[in-house]
Amino acid sequence: MNIGSNIRTIRKRKHITIAQICETTGLSQGFMSQVETNKTSPSIATLSLIADALNVPLAYLLLKKEERMQVVRSKERQITSSGSDKLQVEHLSSAGGVRMVLVHFPPGTSTGETPQAHEGKEVHLVIKGEVYAEQGEDFGMFQAGDSFSWNACVPHLVINKGDEPASVLIAIHTEADSETVDF
Repeated sequence: MNIGSNIRTIRKRKHITIAQICETTGLSQGFMSQVETNKTSPSIATLSLIADALNVPLAYLLLKKEERMQVVRSKERQITSSGSDKLQVEHLSSAGGVRMVLVHFPPGTSTGETPQAHEGKEVHLVIKGEVYAEQGEDFGMFQAGDSFSWNACVPHLVINKGDEPASVLIAIHTEADSETVDF
């Protein structure tokens, strides 16, 4: 782990000097230098002192880079197509096996000609328009503001039966952090 690098990055971003950290924590400048260059590993008690001096939660110092907040700006979204109707899929964000996508359904389009199954669980929120969804014997019409969820290992289908475009926000959870899931 690069705890020391995390500490240095936070300290510099907050414009705090090593001397100020040492004054607050009672640690020596030599020790802090060794911590920041990952030459020594501080105890949890020492990390707690450093976290308090930096005004950050202790757990934040222990996060790996990929575990920290990830940002995808609206103009930087990856856009792909899915299904036989080539639905537009905007990839919003992902973390630890959870992905969020925004799927746009022009009138009359669907996730496929027949219900499909895949690994994972899905939670859907209809953002605009109206869609029909079915999974096995369960089905319904859903409009903007409605939500539904299912275990995706059971074949399922979503269709825009309306005359207006529809958009559905989908959170997908899989055990493997897979980027390739058809809806």
